[in-house]
Amino acid sequence: MQLIIGVRFKPVGKIYYFSPENIEFNMNDGVIVETARGVEYGTVVIPNKEVPDDNIVQPLKPVMRKATEKDELQVLKNKADSKDAVAIAREKIAKRELNMKLVDVEYTFDRNKIIFYFTAETRIDFRELVKDLAAVFKNRIELRQIYERDDAKMRGALGPCGRPCCCANHLQEFEKVSIKMAKLQGLSLNPTKISGVCGRLMCCLKYENDYYEESFAKMPEVGAKIRTKDGDGIVETVNILKQDVEAKILLDDGSYDIKKYKLEDISFKPKKKKEIQIADDELDAEVLELEKGDLSVENEEPKKKERPQNRENPRNNKNKQKKPNFNGKNRNKQNNNNENVSKK
Repeated sequence: MQLIIGVRFKPVGKIYYFSPENIEFNMNDGVIVETARGVEYGTVVIPNKEVPDDNIVQPLKPVMRKATEKDELQVLKNKADSKDAVAIAREKIAKRELNMKLVDVEYTFDRNKIIFYFTAETRIDFRELVKDLAAVFKNRIELRQIYERDDAKMRGALGPCGRPCCCANHLQEFEKVSIKMAKLQGLSLNPTKISGVCGRLMCCLKYENDYYEESFAKMPEVGAKIRTKDGDGIVETVNILKQDVEAKILLDDGSYDIKKYKLEDISFKPKKKKEIQIADDELDAEVLELEKGDLSVENEEPKKKERPQNRENPRNNKNKQKKPNFNGKNRNKQNNNNENVSKK
């Protein structure tokens, strides 16, 4: 066990552990620490606490000191200067006619570096832009390209549900989201309905996916044969949330009737225990065309055709008898032997 404090540098960001160095910290206290970017100001979100050594990424860096009023004023000054830097940087970008969108500007606490965050569809050659910014700010300049999700996380926005975006509200890290999750949950595969403000698949598709996968494994598949109190039937539809199915039942008069049954009221051959997979080829071709380049669809890489094994090359066979060489001297010797035979 080791004594640590948890520090966060952004309102919704990762929590990093530091050694308190015999200093008692309270919740939301300001703290000055040294990071890979230099000296930074952070907020304590986990007061002094002992955690197992396995949960700590070594080496555990010590805190420098508690933040003072002077440090708080320095943070406010950095934020004010960042807004002015945004306007200047956008002017320089427009002058260079670069196809990039500036998202935010951040000063490090010790003002040794200025970081410019931007998005771009392609790779940007911003070497001349860095020179222009360095000439204005007289400081180290770093341009960092981010992606659409990071843009929404930094700016903040309202999602399709009317609430603040999860990434800007409580998500510390982005989890992998696939369109297979939307299909398993029975949602519309229209990209406009399952995409967030960033244009990517909504992060909330991941929240209930484990429950859907677990429930889907317990339910019969569409087209499977089941046994009910009314006789044998074939599954027409499956409702994972309500845990019921609609089945087509053969009546005594030879006609069919569709009835609804609870999962506990039917019996069927259970599925094999294997990973739940939904084939990509089941997706509508038109939807895939819309999603190309916009949504993260997990496609398996095409398998390479195995080349047939080549037969043994006779040229490499050392044991094969060599053919007689009739060129040059050997051919002349054979001609002489033929002449001697004819004379005899």
